[in-house]
Amino acid sequence: MLRADRPGPRTTTERRSTPPAPSFARRATLRRSLRLLGSFRHEQTDPALFYGGIATDTAELVADFYRDLTGRGLRGAIVLDVGGGPGYFADEFGAAGAHYLPVEPDPAEMHAAGLRVPGAVRGSGMALPFRDAAVDICISSNVAEHVPHPWLMAEEMLRVTKPGGLMILSYTVWSGPFGGHETGPWHYLGGEYAARRYRRRTGREPKNRYGVSLFEVGVAEGLRWAETAASPVVAVFPRYHPRWAWWLVRVPVVREFLVSNLVLVMTAQR
Repeated sequence: MLRADRPGPRTTTERRSTPPAPSFARRATLRRSLRLLGSFRHEQTDPALFYGGIATDTAELVADFYRDLTGRGLRGAIVLDVGGGPGYFADEFGAAGAHYLPVEPDPAEMHAAGLRVPGAVRGSGMALPFRDAAVDICISSNVAEHVPHPWLMAEEMLRVTKPGGLMILSYTVWSGPFGGHETGPWHYLGGEYAARRYRRRTGREPKNRYGVSLFEVGVAEGLRWAETAASPVVAVFPRYHPRWAWWLVRVPVVREFLVSNLVLVMTAQR
């Protein structure tokens, strides 16, 4: 088991921080990183612009890994997006020929952008309302930090994925620069302090309220869970970093602050 505060032997997950996905590795350039990181300034003021860029990158990332894993493109694949909100990713996956299905627990969030996604389901990621092995691909982007039991959600994602299918979990690391979301960087002084400061400064509660809709989740936690899960790990890497900086995932403590978003790529157990 790994500890965030103590170096330990390198595990299988850590050794897989260089994913066997040549298509995605070629795209993981510094230019891509700067484009994605720059879009964060629009998250609150223009979410459609922010999520539009994230949607394009997510569809490309998923397609790369799925093609390397199965030899097939996304056409005809069933993609379940856990915490899909109003369906910002629908157009990108639809354009690739996939059957995109978002699941979201908050009805207000489902309709926040005025979008209508056929087949959208209201449900909790920690108890997905789907049978075992129901989808080809199960993804979740920037959601795990918003649920109190992220690894229960991860187990559910694997459960509903067909044997040999793809599961991709991407989440914001609490100790990273974006861990506090709109309350950052004051989250480094504590989540409650950051929330109070935001309320004093803006006169309203933050959308992502610490302890209610925003929770602390780290890199080491994700690595520990992946090591104990029954399904094989394909890749682990920092989402917004260029290919040459993926080694940061292997460095205890440092990774908690410099890996802003961790991606776990796994295949469902046959």
